[in-house]
Order: sequence, then C-alpha cells, then structure tokens
Amino acid sequence: MRGFLAPRAALLGVERYCPAAGACRIDVSDNTSLFGPAPAAERAVRSASAETLSRYPSADPHALCTALATYAGVRPEQVVTGCGSDDVIECALRAFAEPGDAVAFCAPTFSMLPSFARVNGLVPRAVPFRADGELDVPALLKSAARITYVASPNNPTGREVSARALAQLLAAAEGLVLVDEAYGEFAERTVVPWLERFPSLLVTRTLSKAFGLAGLRIGYGLGAESVVAALQVVRGPYKVNALAERAAVAALTEDTTWVRARAAMACAVRERLAEELRRAGFHPLPSGANFLCLPLRNAPAWGARLLERGVRVRVLPALPGVGDALRIGVGPWETMEQVLAALRAVAREGL
Repeated sequence: MRGFLAPRAALLGVERYCPAAGACRIDVSDNTSLFGPAPAAERAVRSASAETLSRYPSADPHALCTALATYAGVRPEQVVTGCGSDDVIECALRAFAEPGDAVAFCAPTFSMLPSFARVNGLVPRAVPFRADGELDVPALLKSAARITYVASPNNPTGREVSARALAQLLAAAEGLVLVDEAYGEFAERTVVPWLERFPSLLVTRTLSKAFGLAGLRIGYGLGAESVVAALQVVRGPYKVNALAERAAVAALTEDTTWVRARAAMACAVRERLAEELRRAGFHPLPSGANFLCLPLRNAPAWGARLLERGVRVRVLPALPGVGDALRIGVGPWETMEQVLAALRAVAREGL
C-alpha cells in the first residue's frame, strides 16, 4: 500500500512539517486568520443541533449561494461552492480542459496549481513574471492554453496584478481565465465587477482567510451562468458540510462588518511589519495580501532557527525570480512583535 500511494503523494507535491522539540508558540506559516473566526460563525457552530450532524448537508446549498451572491454583488446563479477555493479551481480544470491541454500561469504562484493540472492529465506551462513583477501577458497568450490562471494578490509573493494587465489578458485569451482572489478582502481591487464584461472569466474566493473559517473549508467561484453551469456538472454533491454551510451563512449575513474591520486591521499590521522589517535591514516584497514574502539567502536555515525559537514561518526555497524566501502571515501586532524579535535574534547570531 505504501508503494502504491507514494507516486501520487509525490505528484501532488504534499509538504511535510517536522515539529521542533517543544511547542511551537507562534505559527504564521499558513496565511489563515490570526484574529480568529467570525463570531457569528462560531455561534452558529456551537448552537447546531445533533440532527445537523446526523443528516447530509444540502446537495445544492441555495442559502449559502444566496448569501455569497449578496456579499459579492452578483446573482445566485453566478455562484458555485466547493470544499475550499482549491476545490473550485480543480473543478474548473476538469470542466474546461481535456487531458493534454495546457494550463498557463506566471511563476511563482499557488503551489498546488501545477499539481492539480498534472493529476487531471493537463500540461502546466509556467512562464516567468516580468522583471517589474507584472504578468507577462504576451508569454501567457503564446502558451495557447485552454485555461490561464492568475492569482491576485499572488501567493506566495503577495503582489497584486494590475488592472491593465488583467484586461489585456481577458480581452485576448481564447480559453477560460481563472483569477484566484483568495486574498481579495485584503487587496485594493477585485475583478468581480468585470464578470458581465468578460464571459470567459471565473473568479475564485474563499472564507478561509478574512472570515477566519479555514477549518471549515468553504470556497466559491463567481462567473457567468454558463461557466457556473459547467462547474456544477463536475462538482459533485455535498461539497460543503452542514456545519460549514451554517457557519458561512451566519458570517455572511451577520458579520461582514466584523470581517472588513479585521481585514483592514490585517492590512495596517502588514504595512507596519514591512516598515519594521526594512528598519531591521530586511527587504520584504510589496504585498496586497495578509502576509509578507521576505527574500533571504539560505531561507531554510532561517526557518529552522526561527522554529527553534518557537516561530514557524513558511520556507520557500528557490522561488523563480525571487530566490530563497520566507512567507510570514500577519496577525495581531503583539504576535508580530514576537516574530520580529525572533528574526532580529537570528540576524544578530548570523548563519
């Protein structure tokens, strides 16, 4: 059995984490909310009846789609849900491409995207970002891909893609353009208003980040009704469990003010952290997300030394166009001060 599973694990690129001796005091490696979940969602989970646990969830979560549509400013028919936004992304690969087709993207980006492509028999075609960090639109178009993937803000760099580059891509791409806005609540712009203008656009989003519901795995896609209908064909039933749907509807209908306030707080902390890092001699990349990407020579050693101090960050070795880097999620400033203290201590000791 172990031999049978090993090739698929390698194909998926599953990352393993080895805990250091002793407890990890601070974990800023996953970009999830360090401000906790939306309070209405927590109340909804705690008040769920036993019957909620013993019955199947909605095969077609109409209440959730309606709440998401209201939040996003679209029609319910333009919404599809999934077990996290990565589930919606993989559904799109199955719905809009055939084995052997290409999926184009600028690298580095969401690490699971090429793995999802290969698992579905597709060919991932990575092209570099331009020197200024912008999309290389001509190179993406030259790939003649059935699906072009763009993350904005991008993970792991945090950069937002310019509206001009996205408009150029959407106007000329022959296939589906999937814009991943997992970190959309922290960004300056969204392409959701462009859905009526570009029928080949699919926007994926999640409640894992700003809403603080990563453990419940609630993602969604927004697109033209024809795009959503195609995704529904490959989606399968029961992708959102009953507790997740209950929590999501509560958060979307009762707590969007709370969510927006925490997102604004995260952005303010991000900018303060970036300034403190620059004062300490580091060079974080510009970010429109709830994390910072910090280029550092020998990042794996930095990660190990930080972990010895009880601070877990995401180590990103040999990123194309960036080199070794650390990714640091942002949260309450008291937590960030401890991360800064650990970084300064490692810097003083040298590597």
